[in-house]
Amino acid sequence: MASARLKYLSLGVLVFQTTSLVLTMRYSRTLQAEGPRYLASSAVVVAEVMKILTCYSMRALNSILRQEILHKPIETLKLAIPSGIYTLQNNLLYVALSNLDAATYQWPSDSTAAPEKEAHSAGSQFVGVTAVLVACCSSGFAGVYFEKILKESKQSVWVRNIQLGMFGLVFGLFGMLAYDGERVRESGMFQGYNTVTWTVVALQVTLYLYQQM
Repeated sequence: MASARLKYLSLGVLVFQTTSLVLTMRYSRTLQAEGPRYLASSAVVVAEVMKILTCYSMRALNSILRQEILHKPIETLKLAIPSGIYTLQNNLLYVALSNLDAATYQWPSDSTAAPEKEAHSAGSQFVGVTAVLVACCSSGFAGVYFEKILKESKQSVWVRNIQLGMFGLVFGLFGMLAYDGERVRESGMFQGYNTVTWTVVALQVTLYLYQQM
């Protein structure tokens, strides 16, 4: 009985975290504030850095880098595929929520979102829906691939998460420089950051860590 209650509680917490992230992310992308809007690509990079740092302390991280990553390059390289997919997915979520209202993103049949839907152009709707579909499909593939690696390896899930984070950081930096490089050079990668932006990043990291527990 207690086990069943714990499962329902965990599910409730997960739903709350996911919903909070989606609504806050959508709000952050539509918030009318002074100055430029923050770069979604930089938020992905910051989230990856925070994930790595929260998995281990800096001293333990240095040991992990030497023993589990530098000395085991083949095992580490196996994480490049899911890491690249997860980084793509994170960027696509920002694209989706920049072009769709939060209700359409999570519940397409919700009629209460009709007035806001009408404000979006057909092009924005198409881009947003396409981003959601690609993110969903890629997330499923990456999840299955990552689970396969975990079952075939003796390394802990936290070590694997650090390896994922390392590749995610590299891919995220590459994507940020390729897509927003000019704006980063002009105003820095933290342009447009505010309390809401940092809340979105923190929610992303919290949700990720909760899913790994």
